[in-house]
Amino acid sequence: MNELEMQLHYPLGETLAPGGGTLEVAPGVKWIRMALPFALNHINLWLLRDCVDGVDGWSIVDCCIHRDEAKAQWESIFANELQGLPVLRVIVTHMHPDHIGLAAWLCERWNVRLWISATDYQIARLGCMGPTGFGGDRAAEYFASHGLNSPEAVEQIKARTGYFPSLVPSVPPNYRRLMDGMQLSIGGRAWRCISGYGHAPEHIALYCDELEWAPKVPTAPAPQGGARGLGAARRPRGVLIGGDMMLPRISTNVSVYEQEPEADALKLFLDSIDKFRSLPEDTLVLPSHGKPFTGLHTRIGQLHDHHRDRLAEVMEACSERPCSAADILPVLFKRPMDLHQTTFAMGESVAHLHALWFAGKLQRRLETDGVYRFSVTTGVPA
Repeated sequence: MNELEMQLHYPLGETLAPGGGTLEVAPGVKWIRMALPFALNHINLWLLRDCVDGVDGWSIVDCCIHRDEAKAQWESIFANELQGLPVLRVIVTHMHPDHIGLAAWLCERWNVRLWISATDYQIARLGCMGPTGFGGDRAAEYFASHGLNSPEAVEQIKARTGYFPSLVPSVPPNYRRLMDGMQLSIGGRAWRCISGYGHAPEHIALYCDELEWAPKVPTAPAPQGGARGLGAARRPRGVLIGGDMMLPRISTNVSVYEQEPEADALKLFLDSIDKFRSLPEDTLVLPSHGKPFTGLHTRIGQLHDHHRDRLAEVMEACSERPCSAADILPVLFKRPMDLHQTTFAMGESVAHLHALWFAGKLQRRLETDGVYRFSVTTGVPA
């Protein structure tokens, strides 16, 4: 556990949801953990006890990528964890493959509706049906314009046209729209939609202030024989399904890509997580990656500090010489990366440069080699 993690609290300790099963983290809220074949090797999914049109059952929140192993795990959960009740709806926080990949299969499997923001539904649909699948010539040209222009990288990105549809072969033909501030009644409790930007087009987190929760695993005794753990004190209340907007261990990917090449994604992200400040500090946060945690306000502050420090490093690099996004990669990322990881890192690099550019601290110039480079604006201290 790193120093920042030690400032948070994990009510379940090291306990994880079992493979092929679930773990109840709050009344009527079950945690599912599915493997991913990536460096980020898992995703957390959620089952919410529900009742729709007088029918008792469950709502699913997020789906995993489309792969046989995930389907088999879902089938095990359907057989053993639903108490003989049906799935009533599928809710997806955003359009990234690990969240929406199996949505079409799940909706067809249970003959239910997908619930998602309109923006993310349409972008996912474009990724499935479009000719490039978010790769191809336009993506290669975009990354080359930011300095990732070696012949090998350009050719590999041009050839990478099937990545999104390989993980999300289809989305349901229709959906129910989620919007910021919308209240969903799930299991007789109100869950409020909270929109977020910068990581996905229109990410939707869900917050319920009616749910009491307490750790299922005993925590260390309080000093001098006091109350044991959180469960013996005031019972904490409030659960946030934070999706990818609020992660405990890693910082959320915040990127600019060719579809919106002048986006100020980092500002959008930081403004979005500030919307969570109105929630109680001891809200139980259910992240898409990592373990459920408390310390929401602390984590918001950590993420602001992290990006402030990275922006200072980018500013310092650009004060020494004009830098492209590719030049900034070793400033932001100290580890070796393959091309797949590099494309994500390039999006982050552009996002940090754009944050300083839109703030007036950097100026951007398209140079004769066709690459955008950023330098310190005259009169702005490094």
